[in-house]
Amino acid sequence: MEKIIAANVNKWLEGNYDAETKEGIKKLQENDADELADAFYKNLEFGTGGLRGLMGIGTNRINKYTIGMATQGYANYLKKCFSGAISVAVAHDSRNNSRTFAEITANVFAANGIKVFLFESLRPTPELSFAIRHYGCKGGVVCTASHNPKEYNGYKAYWDDGAQMVAPHDKNVIIEVEKIASVDDVQWSGGEANIEIIGKETDALYLDMVKGLSVYPEVCTAQHDLKIVYTPIHGTGIMLVPDVLKKYGFTNVHVVEAQRTPDGNFPTVNYPNPEEKETMSIGLEQAKKLDADILLGTDPDADRVGIGVKNDKGEWILMNGNQTALLAFNYMIEARKAKGIAAPNDMVIKTIVTTDLIDRIAEQNNVACYNVLTGFKWISSLIAEKEGTENYIIGGEESFGLMIGDKIRDKDAVSAVAIICEMAAYEKNKGRSLFDKLVDLYVQYGFYKESLISITKKGMNGAAEIAAMMEGYRKNPPATINGIAVKYLLDYELQVGKDLVENKEWKITLPKSNVLQFELADGTKISARPSGTEPKIKFYFSVNTTLASAADFHATEKVLDDKIEVIIKEMNL
Repeated sequence: MEKIIAANVNKWLEGNYDAETKEGIKKLQENDADELADAFYKNLEFGTGGLRGLMGIGTNRINKYTIGMATQGYANYLKKCFSGAISVAVAHDSRNNSRTFAEITANVFAANGIKVFLFESLRPTPELSFAIRHYGCKGGVVCTASHNPKEYNGYKAYWDDGAQMVAPHDKNVIIEVEKIASVDDVQWSGGEANIEIIGKETDALYLDMVKGLSVYPEVCTAQHDLKIVYTPIHGTGIMLVPDVLKKYGFTNVHVVEAQRTPDGNFPTVNYPNPEEKETMSIGLEQAKKLDADILLGTDPDADRVGIGVKNDKGEWILMNGNQTALLAFNYMIEARKAKGIAAPNDMVIKTIVTTDLIDRIAEQNNVACYNVLTGFKWISSLIAEKEGTENYIIGGEESFGLMIGDKIRDKDAVSAVAIICEMAAYEKNKGRSLFDKLVDLYVQYGFYKESLISITKKGMNGAAEIAAMMEGYRKNPPATINGIAVKYLLDYELQVGKDLVENKEWKITLPKSNVLQFELADGTKISARPSGTEPKIKFYFSVNTTLASAADFHATEKVLDDKIEVIIKEMNL
């Protein structure tokens, strides 16, 4: 390892890197050997979704050199796949250095003879997906690290359908990127004439598309004064969310001023993720003060949305991603049916770690519900496969992501905010709240409660520790959890399902993915999945029971929450 680190350091000190970078390396050599080692012990991996990591000097960091080399490899692959004129779209979020990285990306593509549609300034990630499809591009890149802390940045690569890449392109791009052995292999400049700046005209087209998703525009008009509090959490949502709410007809929108301005330092939060209560706390305070109907927050690249509502006690609560998805899926099924626009071939798509209550609702309403691997690229891939035979309505996953309609092919918090506000207006028109609706769904279909914990393993040994945890569960699955027999083990990496009680096996037809699921005899489901973009392993828990009436909600919720806590403790997590 020391030889690898030394070789990488020397390559940078002796190569065509700028003086500031070389001076930074020397300072690390003198003052921080551990940081130097972590920055140079490996190359930052270009995974199936692109790059994500800490910003800084080194082969294992996000910087102009790793961004440029990744783009050169991607450009080489595009030129292998497509003949004639090739174009791409490039966007970025509000993070520190994101504009610089987007311009480097655009310059490298352009120097390779590829036309680039570069957004004039920061834009939500879903608009990048929309632009790829609208302009007929062969690919695209957005420079973002989504909801990660301020020290991170990233590079998400897209294909010609506006989705992140799946096989064979995902692996083939990685091969091409790994062939770029030196910064000298990169064409850094010389094609500036190939860059076209886009902005407001694309915004207008995108906003029109989102407006077209509305099922009950007349309800939005009737409830135009729905009191909405919105926070962009210093991100790109400010560019489009207020505009789309205005387009839907809402006139009583309050943006959280302390978090309005795009800022890559995210000064009011530790972690710019709408999943976190601390991140949404300023918005919650404003919602309380204004006695709002709903609170919404989007992450820095505006592909995730978190919502806050008042419960039956008048207390403000944040819904988890499964609850948000449940409400959105149900609305698109129920409202289309009530409006008379439901089609017999309607379908919805969710991921294998998203609440199974959606499956039950879809089944009861005769709507096909498909389960795919985690990640919107798999939802998009299935849409493409079913195109022309089935009518896609909505897709989503528990990590606060929704994709409504098929005009884009990635999760979209801008359209999600619009539809969620329409949902709130739809219920308010009946004298009810979204919380009331959620409880009604639990009474009607069953009370499913989900929880997630993430365990972070940083540094050089982190990946090995996570791999060891997964291997342990794979080779020695527990026979019981919380005194309940583990009936099924689903191993998506080996593509094998096992009935541990009856000793039977079957093949899982989804693509390989390092995910394990334990299904217990009482319907409990536990999933383990290492993150593909962060040094984390995530554990998903789902328990369920019947809910006799709305009056029993809080007592029943406590029973389910306690059950999850016991399971977590028993698994030593």
